[in-house]
Amino acid sequence: MQCENLFPDVVRSARCTAVWQKMASHFSGVLQLTDLDDFITPSQECVKPVKVEKKQGKSVAKIQIEDDGSYFQVNQDGKLQKLEKAKITLNDCLACSGCITSAESVLITQQSHEELYRVLQRNKQGSSEQMVVVVSVSPQSRASLAARFNLSSTDAGRRLTTFFKSLGVHHVFDTGFSRTFSLLESQREFIERFQRREQDKKSLPMLASACPGWICYAEKTHGDFIIPYISTTRSPQQVMGSLVKSFFAEQQGLTPQQIYHVAVMPCYDKKLEASRSDFYLTESETREVDCVITSGEVLKMLEQESLSLSDVDPGSLDTMFSSVCGDELLRHEGSGSGGYLHHVYTHAAKELFGVEVKDITYKTLKNKDFQEVTLEKDGTVLLRFAATYGFRNIQNLVQKLKRGKSPYHFVEVMACPSGCLNGGGQVRPLPDQSNKELLQQVEDLYRAERPVTPEGEERVAELYCTWLQNVGEDRARQLLHTQYHAVEKATNGLTIKWVS
Repeated sequence: MQCENLFPDVVRSARCTAVWQKMASHFSGVLQLTDLDDFITPSQECVKPVKVEKKQGKSVAKIQIEDDGSYFQVNQDGKLQKLEKAKITLNDCLACSGCITSAESVLITQQSHEELYRVLQRNKQGSSEQMVVVVSVSPQSRASLAARFNLSSTDAGRRLTTFFKSLGVHHVFDTGFSRTFSLLESQREFIERFQRREQDKKSLPMLASACPGWICYAEKTHGDFIIPYISTTRSPQQVMGSLVKSFFAEQQGLTPQQIYHVAVMPCYDKKLEASRSDFYLTESETREVDCVITSGEVLKMLEQESLSLSDVDPGSLDTMFSSVCGDELLRHEGSGSGGYLHHVYTHAAKELFGVEVKDITYKTLKNKDFQEVTLEKDGTVLLRFAATYGFRNIQNLVQKLKRGKSPYHFVEVMACPSGCLNGGGQVRPLPDQSNKELLQQVEDLYRAERPVTPEGEERVAELYCTWLQNVGEDRARQLLHTQYHAVEKATNGLTIKWVS
């Protein structure tokens, strides 16, 4: 990724190059955690904004890397000057499919399947600090694991329920259920924004907020400019976190601290999201989501237990917080990233213009990860929506916004190319399988489940009336929405030498 594309007013086009010495085996993809001493992987182009003081008449030096991994700047006179190591903390991370370093001990110890094992083992040993362990599984992770073991997505969900409970987990929920809240709140928020668009020029386009990689990027690279456009609706992971540590805890007669909540996600960036201070319950001194593990980490757990998911008996689904019909899990229409465009578009068309949309026609623009949908009447465009995946398309979107040339009312934004089904935490292809083939298989399994409309979920409607005290009320806004924070482009103690 080129710095000049991200920070044209801050730094020159640059690449930060470094050396791997050793990689922690259980992390890869979107976030790569290592036990190194603050080095960065050269396999990704890592970008951190650093203001470079230009000196008159001095050309750019070359960087020389010694066998021991030391960095030296080679000056014009041939002399070597040893450079400091790059030091990047979680606050510096753009979640740009780049790096995170050994300094992130919190993530390594608290956001891994080893930590889940530690909690379960402590429970088995009869510790006085017994925890009720809840695992929430995303539909994308379910489809990824189903593809690996040649199962249907629902069958994978039922077998995962058995597997987790055999380890000592008490409840296994489906984040498709919490996504229903996210979709309903996104619909409501869009209508509010559309109706005040004349008074508030930054109410539109509304940019989806379910992807933490996109949120980190927006906060750290465009700050106060982009934040007003972003939907305040929580992601399904964090809605489930609120649901489990609030309503579920109360129903079970537990304090939030007595629940250990694990989310199974397709994306390493979700570890960052769970770690946000906004989702820390200060009074209870606990996070809403205590641990995030990826689809790939679940596969490692199965391997550690010498199990194939296809050999695990399917169990009964926990229906308290799951989108089910009988013993079948349900999905939402639209993209494999949650269908935000689909549901907000169909709802807005009906609510604002009285148009019942049966089928949505997507128009592919520059590439398959940039698609557009329009609602027209008598030659006039009433709504123009887009789905924008991957950082190249995201950067183009942001630049259009900055130039005042964005034609969109709503954009479903996702950091990963092809969206969440292709997340960096998903199960990797087998040796004889291509990435494209696997992605298609995962998508087919995801779409094979029966669709449900957010408005058709009776259990969700019931919780709006009881737990949330009606749609749009203060309690719903508190528990289903969040806020974002512009991050200064300061170095925060970071020292990086840039080379053209």
